[in-house]
Formats: sequence, structure tokens, C-alpha cells
Amino acid sequence: MSDQVVMHPQLNPPHFEHSLSDSDPEGDNEGQNETEAPVAPLNDMEENSEDDLHTVRVARPVPPIDYGPQPPLISTKELMNLAFRPAALNTRVACRIGRCRDGLDKIYPQYQLSIEHIHTGEVQAVMTARKKRKSQTSYYTISGIVHDSPESAGRLVELGKVRSNFLGTTFVIYSHGKNPMKKEGEAGKGELPIREEMGAVLYDPNILGFKGPRKMTILMHTLTRDGKRPEFRPTSESETLLSKYREGGSRDLLVLHNKSPQWNEETQSFVLNFSGRVTQASVKNFQIVHDNDLDYIVMQFGRVGPDHFTMDYKYPICLFQAFAIALTSFDAKLACE
Repeated sequence: MSDQVVMHPQLNPPHFEHSLSDSDPEGDNEGQNETEAPVAPLNDMEENSEDDLHTVRVARPVPPIDYGPQPPLISTKELMNLAFRPAALNTRVACRIGRCRDGLDKIYPQYQLSIEHIHTGEVQAVMTARKKRKSQTSYYTISGIVHDSPESAGRLVELGKVRSNFLGTTFVIYSHGKNPMKKEGEAGKGELPIREEMGAVLYDPNILGFKGPRKMTILMHTLTRDGKRPEFRPTSESETLLSKYREGGSRDLLVLHNKSPQWNEETQSFVLNFSGRVTQASVKNFQIVHDNDLDYIVMQFGRVGPDHFTMDYKYPICLFQAFAIALTSFDAKLACE
């Protein structure tokens, strides 16, 4: 394939000139293919114009560099840098997510995220998430793992949360901090800053019902010109990502969608090309793209075993955002399916 120069709005700060490349409840059916993985088989049911300032020329194809496991995180500062710094340009971060739902965790499972070195198989556990009990909506808390000493098994540092509406169709991603919209102070958060809104995920109604894949919209704020993620701490409902998007004020928002899969007559399922990173059929499988460049996979997530999943992400999102987006896919969404 010859090099092709494409316009890549919003995904990169305008002064960068880097080459980027293409990259992938219970009871999901299995199906395997080295190049394409089914997204939503027929019988897969779950229980549960931009201005020029935001445009950059991107040449392709150049294979992305894989970010591999690093030495164990030994401080909260190291953890924060890994969790909240956007992925480097032309770098793919490959991860694995394991779900534990044994015994008491069957209804409220735990999830462990590890960074993976694709070529060696080496993994490094860096985050965990747990679905909160006694909550009227889906509510996940995300923590990072810090090894303060060689003898330490790992200390958990709370990073943030993901919370849905009652129907499980809209999720908002926050950092750890105070909720400014609560009149009474939250216990144990008196000294914390106001929480940062990191993103939102919307699941649209699916006219095909259980027979079709989900439709996702991901909202985030655009990065600064030097490629950094600006802090955004709304203090009223009108300042939130969802309010801005619904009122048409999306000029400073990054709006992403899941890539539409194609119907495969042979497998009788919707499929996407995950380049071997996803091997089993699941309605949870998805790839996230920008509408102006459907070949640049910002993030992909999918099943490789009954309780094992892969998650890869690239610029402009960070590890915390990617994990949070993946967690939203685990819930059954009866209003959408």
C-alpha cells in the first residue's frame, strides 16, 4: 500500500507532524478468526467542519510502537502519570482485562487491568475496578496499584469512578474528588479538589434489538496544542460534557464513535478486523474511531476468553479513560438491545 496523506482533525495538536497507523453478560457465544472477530451474533444475548487550528496532516502507513510493561510503580506520582497522561503519538498501549466473578463477586465482579507486551506475553497489573454494591445505577470505582516497597503486595490508590444513569445507557467518567453538586460534603473527601470530568459514553437505541451491535458515542475534551489534557471540573450541570453536547456546543469537544461492523453471511454475525487481538464473539466487542478518519483505531476492546478481554488504545486518550470506557461495555443495556 502506498503512503497516503489524510487530514486528521482534533486527534492531534496542530503543530505535530507525526505518522500514525491502523491498529481491534455472560453467555456470549464463541467464534474464532485470525483477522476478523464477530461483534454481535444473532443469538448473542446478555443477561445483564473543524477549523484549521484543529487539523494536522498525518502520513501513513507507519506501524505503531508498542508500549510494554515498565518497572512496578513505586509512587503515587508515577501512577498518576501513567493513568492520566495521554498515550504518546504513534504508540499503541496493549492491555488485558481479567474479570473475577466467583462467590460473592458473581453479581458485583472485580476487574484487573494489566499492560501487556504483545511479543513476550509479559504483563504488569496496574489497575483494578469493582462494581459498587447497593447502588441504584451501575457504579464502578477504579483504583491504581502502587508498590511502596519490595515486600509490598500492592497498595490501592483510588483514581476515579464510572457511573451510569438508571437505564444504563449513559455513563460519566470522573476522577477521584468532591462532587460540587452535592450540598452536603462527602465523607472522607473534605481535602480533595473538585472531581475532574474525564469523559462520557452514550449508548444509542438499537433498532435491530438483540440481533445487532451496539452504537456508542464517546465525549471528551480536546487536548491542548502541546498535546496535554486540560483539567475540566464542572461545578454545575450546564457545564458538563453531556449538557454541552446535547445543546450543540461541541466546538471544544472530541466526539468519537464505535466503528460500524459489517455483516458476515458465513458466520451469521457482525464482524470487525481486530488483527488477531480479539478472537471470540461478543456484543461487547468494539472499536472507537473519529468520523474524519475511520482507519485510525483510537481504542479497541473485545473478548478472548470467558472472563478475559484485550484492550488497546492510542493517542489522544489515556489509560484511565480507556479502562473506564471498557467497563461501560460490561453492563446489559436493555433499552438499547
